[in-house]
Amino acid sequence: MIQTVLFDIDGVLLSEERCFDSSALAVWELLHSPNYLGIHPETFTPTPDEPTIRKIRSDVFCNDEVLKLLKSQGLNSNWDMVFLTFSYQLIHVLSGLDCEALSRAMEILESPLGDGQLRQLSLLLPDDIQLDYGSFAHQLSLVRISKDEIFEVLHPIWRMKMKDTDKERTESFRRLWELSREIFQEWYVGDSFIEMSIGKKARQGGKKGFLQEEIPLAAVEDFNHMFKWMSSQGFRIGIGTGRPAVETFEPFRVMGLLNWVPSECITTSDEVLEAETLFPNQGALGKPHPYTYLQSYFGKEKSAGEVLQYKLPLEEGESILIVGDSVADYYAAQAIGARFAAVLTGLNGRDARGEFEKLGADYILNNVLEIVPLLSGIGQQ
Repeated sequence: MIQTVLFDIDGVLLSEERCFDSSALAVWELLHSPNYLGIHPETFTPTPDEPTIRKIRSDVFCNDEVLKLLKSQGLNSNWDMVFLTFSYQLIHVLSGLDCEALSRAMEILESPLGDGQLRQLSLLLPDDIQLDYGSFAHQLSLVRISKDEIFEVLHPIWRMKMKDTDKERTESFRRLWELSREIFQEWYVGDSFIEMSIGKKARQGGKKGFLQEEIPLAAVEDFNHMFKWMSSQGFRIGIGTGRPAVETFEPFRVMGLLNWVPSECITTSDEVLEAETLFPNQGALGKPHPYTYLQSYFGKEKSAGEVLQYKLPLEEGESILIVGDSVADYYAAQAIGARFAAVLTGLNGRDARGEFEKLGADYILNNVLEIVPLLSGIGQQ
């Protein structure tokens, strides 16, 4: 008997398109802005028009091939996508330096890679430096990435392209991941919400953000009808998302969905990052790790420490239904012992059906609104 339904947001309730646009723009800014690597800085602007955004995303992610390769491996975080895509290009351009410049670059890389270090590296790059997005897509097709190995995946690429086997530079890249996260947030939430999102002003002002341009994957009134029906039938409702809190609560407030989804059962990346800080020995806790959904299931009355101590799969796992669009959601549900409903409104659309059939998803839905007839049929089973 299904008693609890936990929803992802991106690709399920809201479109992922603007998240992917923000990811591409963050990579583009890190590469071209004079605040960072400054390759052809005259091409950068914080206010690109829509045709420019479309071209940037097409170039950076090779017509979304990079996105699909990353998501197929369960890597669902836009922050990770930005970090890996930019880091590969950084390694690529550094590998083309002459001996003297490369030696200086190695000295700079002894420090954590923040914006200051990237500006120092920019001074070493020749004017005719070329990027190579296609080679990153090829590299991704040859490796297997897990959330816990987000930094380690760069080591063989570093050794191969830099001919450097003396040391791994994980610590240098950890700060770069944080910088990637912050720049993505600047693009996604814009100037109006950035301090609420990351606790400080934007490094690059002038960004409108996409938070006011969310694209619901169904009519808002249909969402409200769905959640109202579920609530009336006694289903517990929760949200487990990789979005930060402001990107979750603001659109839910606008759409009226907070009337049906208890805030204590909404788990965002803010809680995940806090738990990772408190329990570093647990490794990465974002999806496909089950923590996001577990915290949503148990609610805020349970601490992260208590949630992480539960033995998996849960004894009551069959009473939980997780609704998601990605492989990462499926793996999280599998770890919990929950049933999984895949919706075909994510990046791959209906082409994802075969992948979910191969994985063994319990249910495959064309869109999230089909959850009502599904629950009507299986709710008492």
